[in-house]
Amino acid sequence: MYVVTGGAGFIGSNLLAALEERGDGELVVCDRLRSNDKWRNIAKREIREIVAPDNLFPFLEANRKKIRMVFHMGAISSTTETDADLIVENNFNLSCRLFAWCTEADIRLVYASSAATYGDGTQGFDDDFGVAPLSLLQPLNAYGWSKHLFDRRLARHASHKGKMPPQWAGLKFFNVYGPNEYHKGGQQSVVSHIFPHAESGGPAHLFRSHNANYPDGGQMRDFVYVKDVVDVMTWLLDHPEVSGLFNLGSGKARSFLDLANSVYRALGRDPFIKYIDTPLAIRDKYQYFTEARMERLRLAGYDRQFTPLEQGVTDYVTRYLAAADRYR
Repeated sequence: MYVVTGGAGFIGSNLLAALEERGDGELVVCDRLRSNDKWRNIAKREIREIVAPDNLFPFLEANRKKIRMVFHMGAISSTTETDADLIVENNFNLSCRLFAWCTEADIRLVYASSAATYGDGTQGFDDDFGVAPLSLLQPLNAYGWSKHLFDRRLARHASHKGKMPPQWAGLKFFNVYGPNEYHKGGQQSVVSHIFPHAESGGPAHLFRSHNANYPDGGQMRDFVYVKDVVDVMTWLLDHPEVSGLFNLGSGKARSFLDLANSVYRALGRDPFIKYIDTPLAIRDKYQYFTEARMERLRLAGYDRQFTPLEQGVTDYVTRYLAAADRYR
């Protein structure tokens, strides 16, 4: 049995699809579906049970002998959420309880961290799990801080030789894009935002650069296809000897202009880009560059290639966004 918290969400639902394809365990989703179309993310899956977050620990305790691994993808992931108490309860306190339960029950755990822990990037993007290197990072929002808080908690615990689950892995997701992100609204990837404009032949809007080192549209991110993210998680499932905190990006920064152009070209259209000012509310916190250092995951043995940006965008656009059924 596999338990996936946040299983009806973007990354969680893609993980369920991959686990179902493996066919070696029952699928349990822990999530809140609420009133939007989030349920469609898991409508194609063969699911044993959908567990409300309030009932997670009683379910885990009742089924501890059946659970092979817990994938903890659930969180408040909005970078604009301002209720810090709510974020701490969902992203930190729940994660601490789940880590403690997996440790005591001897159950393997993979959890979602975030590249938002790196803040403005001035300290680099090295996924060093040491207590001292982690202390230097300064996230720019409450979401990034809550993820960083948990990473640091585990680092201190590990440094004191505290007991850990038989396998544990934290994954610092960079800019993930792909199917099943539609319920995220304004937090969807830029690919999803640009697609309807490109499909209609209209212009896509990108932020104008307010940094002399970057041209308009030249702001850079490490964009990673969700199928690659899932491949790493299933690889960890097959390699129980690997534990640690790892970056999960493509390892190569690309510009927003490259991304936008790829969406138009996937539809057979000429790119049509217009630039708008970056809103003042986020301008002073805007990141102009992110790029995952992937050496630690490679040294741990992961040797698969990450999908090039143009190939990933084309797959997403043609197989999902432009299809009659856009869900994986």
